[in-house]
Amino acid sequence: MTMPPVKYQKGDTVMGRWPGSSLYYEVKVLDFDVKSKLYTVIYKDGTELELKEQDIRSLSGFQTRSRSRSRSQSPGRRRSRSRSPARTTRRSSSRTAAAVAAAAITDSAPSSRKDIKLKDTLEVRLSPLQQTKAAENNSNNKHEKKEENNTASKVNENIEAKADTEPEKNQGRYNLRRRKDDGEGKPEVQEEEVKVAAPAPAATPSTPLDFGGKIGAYFWLLFLPAWVLFVILQGNLEDPSLANFPPPLPPLEAFWDPQALVFVILWILFQVLLYVLPVGKLSEGMPLRSGERLKYRTNGFFAIAVSALAVAAAVHQGVDLTYVHSRFLQLATATFIISVLLSIYLYIRSRYAAPEQLALGGNSGNVVYDFFKGHELNPRIKSFDLKFFCEMRPGLIGWCLINFAMALAEMKQQGLDAPSYSMILVNLFQLLYVVDGLWNEEAILTTMDLMHDGFGFMLAFGDLVWVPFTYTLQAYYLVSHPNPLSLPAVAAILLLKFVGFYIFRKSNSEKNAFRRNPSDPKLSHLKTIPTATGKSLLVSGWWGVVRHPNYLGDLIMALAWSLPCGFSHLLPWYYMIYFVILLVHRDSRDMSECRRKYGSAWDEYCRTVRYRIIPRVY
Repeated sequence: MTMPPVKYQKGDTVMGRWPGSSLYYEVKVLDFDVKSKLYTVIYKDGTELELKEQDIRSLSGFQTRSRSRSRSQSPGRRRSRSRSPARTTRRSSSRTAAAVAAAAITDSAPSSRKDIKLKDTLEVRLSPLQQTKAAENNSNNKHEKKEENNTASKVNENIEAKADTEPEKNQGRYNLRRRKDDGEGKPEVQEEEVKVAAPAPAATPSTPLDFGGKIGAYFWLLFLPAWVLFVILQGNLEDPSLANFPPPLPPLEAFWDPQALVFVILWILFQVLLYVLPVGKLSEGMPLRSGERLKYRTNGFFAIAVSALAVAAAVHQGVDLTYVHSRFLQLATATFIISVLLSIYLYIRSRYAAPEQLALGGNSGNVVYDFFKGHELNPRIKSFDLKFFCEMRPGLIGWCLINFAMALAEMKQQGLDAPSYSMILVNLFQLLYVVDGLWNEEAILTTMDLMHDGFGFMLAFGDLVWVPFTYTLQAYYLVSHPNPLSLPAVAAILLLKFVGFYIFRKSNSEKNAFRRNPSDPKLSHLKTIPTATGKSLLVSGWWGVVRHPNYLGDLIMALAWSLPCGFSHLLPWYYMIYFVILLVHRDSRDMSECRRKYGSAWDEYCRTVRYRIIPRVY
């Protein structure tokens, strides 16, 4: 079999795009991986990265010409909307100025041929960095400068940048920044101008499709609602074993109850009211691609506390919450309808969103896939963030409400004066999990859902239907299938739960603190690996034991949630099985995304922290 031709050979000097930006720098090709189709290149500061072929340009595509001293002959000056800054120059004695090319691709299409020519050209003046007296500039500082420069260089018009000179030993390092006004009376220096013809404006970027791609989107749109229907109907059987699969379907009228729809709408509106109240902290999210930081009202603990008081008052007034158990199917149907309507609204509004507001993962161009995955990253109605609200409020707090209703239903159906030990453990464990999440609500702002995933059917259905109607399956099962527990068994399950919770909380807190402020003195003992993006990877503390210690804690807690239901049936172990599949898939997503983002630094990280979720015990 003949090997496909390789466009760039080992040793070639080309222009490579810096990750996360539109800047191109001179790099040398070190290797080409036939399997991954990635080029390993090295930048002049010694950074090695893996780049796709479309992120590499040949040197011949970058045209250079000499810069004239005359202001009238400078196209960059003639085209500038603002007043030209004063020219500054410097005597060049033993050093000559070096030039590096950088290209910026604009987001919007120009309206005329003149605009096209204007927006397709970027003129840059560069010279080596000035050597500072502190010769021990560390690699983290260099990466931070590059990240700031990448952000500053995304412009719609021609920009001129300059840098000071440095001794010959540092000739290979470059800095790109906006040109500033300088004082008069400084001597002049001749510098070369690099005129870069940027590629034609491309569509808003996207990332590789996951969840089975476009065909997978059709599958999940049908499978997820069908699965929720299955577990509810199966759990209601006297014998919910798989031998009775499939469960008998009730008549169509049994799926619908107008009162259930009103109940769900009132619950969501009640949570909206608690969310918009000016109570609690206004927290800043992580920086978006535009550099903007959104603000979020993190008052989830207040919301669950008020909700608990409202539920207690309702029960005291004689409201029969066992209605939730008897109308469980109808409530799920009503919530499903609301999630579909919300998803349609989200997709329609995303069609009018600006390109920088779209999620990279939901920008495939396929209507069904983008509807499923989420087209817009952070849809908001004024300051009301729809994704953040749905992630943390109606479904999560509703989960606790349903569990409490199941405990009341168990007492009524089994003729008990108090809930069983099994029901108490399930309620206690899951309530602790939800309360902890709402108490540390700010931590969700650094998660994949908030930072990267768009808000579409996947998250809307997951937040409103999947969480409250499948995560409550253990409590729903115990209503009709009691499982008595001895006190030693209760003690053992409690110990297991709190071990898992400790690992989960400590590792998540460490990750969140490091993401928000890596230079925090409290984290100075942690070891890291610097990356070309300016960020660092944790390789000590909890994150030096396994790559996902939070997943390990989650799995131990999931085991503790299922054990109170016993081993008579597989159905109450659904959450444990589902969670293993979910975490394996999420780990695979994390691996591919981090390898693309961090390049060779991620390979070094994987060699340092070898185990993904379960550590090896010696």
